[in-house]
Amino acid sequence: MSAHMRPAVGVCLLVVDVQNDFCSDGALAVPGGEAVVPVANALVERFDHVVLTQDWHPRGHLSFASSHPGKKPFETVEMAYGEQVLWPDHCVQGTDGAAFHPDLDIRKAQLVVRKGFRREIDSYSAFFENDRKTPTGLAGYLKERGLTRLALAGLAIDFCVAFSALDARRLGFAVTVIEDACRGIDLNGSVAAMRGRMAEAGVEIA
Repeated sequence: MSAHMRPAVGVCLLVVDVQNDFCSDGALAVPGGEAVVPVANALVERFDHVVLTQDWHPRGHLSFASSHPGKKPFETVEMAYGEQVLWPDHCVQGTDGAAFHPDLDIRKAQLVVRKGFRREIDSYSAFFENDRKTPTGLAGYLKERGLTRLALAGLAIDFCVAFSALDARRLGFAVTVIEDACRGIDLNGSVAAMRGRMAEAGVEIA
């Protein structure tokens, strides 16, 4: 989808986690994360429906390495819902790191979905927490508004963007990930792996 084309009726732009902690100098900086901001802003101008997601962790969240003595960031642990990557403390509720990047145009956003706010479970997807069962309510919101197609932008393409795209496909939405409006963490080849999973699921990479 070209940023110069007016999207069709029934399409929603989902801008994922463009927050300070995922940009340069942030607690969990995605390389080049802030570069998505002008691209996302150009897309926002062209969509009638815009939804934002916001990572919103309480202090002591169990996805933080600091909550597991002896563990370091990017190690993994087994949680009740499966394997969990341990992250540096990031996007803590009410902190500057959890705020949207100051240059992100949020004026047209009709909904902000906050995720990861339950201490015991992480949440990558905009649709479900990491147990793959607990819904955020976003699917119902989109369906009630007749929005059957999604375009995704944001951070990071190999985690929150990809998991949101995969869940959206599983729920029956048509999905396009706008690659130049995303950046990745690329943890042990995770960008290539998640690109493959998205393509397999029928996600269009544009």
